[in-house]
Amino acid sequence: MKQLTPHKDLILASQRELSDFLVATERRAFKQAMYAVQNEETALDIVQDSMMRLAEKYGDRPAEEFPMLFQRILQNAIRDYYRRSKIRSLWTTLLSSFASDEDDEHDPLETLEVESGSYTPNTPDGQLQQAQSLKIIEQEIKQLPTRQREAFLMRYWEDMDVAETAAAMGCSEGSVKTHCSRATHTLAAALRAKGITL
Repeated sequence: MKQLTPHKDLILASQRELSDFLVATERRAFKQAMYAVQNEETALDIVQDSMMRLAEKYGDRPAEEFPMLFQRILQNAIRDYYRRSKIRSLWTTLLSSFASDEDDEHDPLETLEVESGSYTPNTPDGQLQQAQSLKIIEQEIKQLPTRQREAFLMRYWEDMDVAETAAAMGCSEGSVKTHCSRATHTLAAALRAKGITL
């Protein structure tokens, strides 16, 4: 029988410790994610992604560091989920609130406030309707002129402020506001043309 080297022994021990930690923490992590996102499938995805990240990035760390590292990864994953949900939902609110605004220098995101928890529809019908609207919005975004699409995505998807977007695009803040305003008008008009009222 082949003898394991001390190095391989350490790797196997570390993998066993990681596996034991994940098994022990899985149920608690799932409950934590469920309380946060209120959706079983999403909570499972968040926990599985967090476990994969821990294994891939920190699997070689000492076992006593696993709880703190995993908690940080899990909390970041939950925050990322909320950020994505909030920003995706902003699109529908944004396009309905500012569809008729004619000011090209106006950036809708600066005056639009979405209260915490107000952006997720509570009913299955509401969630389906929002998902369908978002799919159409995403298709229409692909049709936008390049600069409008870049500004819109940086502001409303990446959650960058006007100054950051201007720096990334190499243009003035006024240009960013113009691009965003035109993009929202175009998208709102496209939705109205498809008979969608948000």
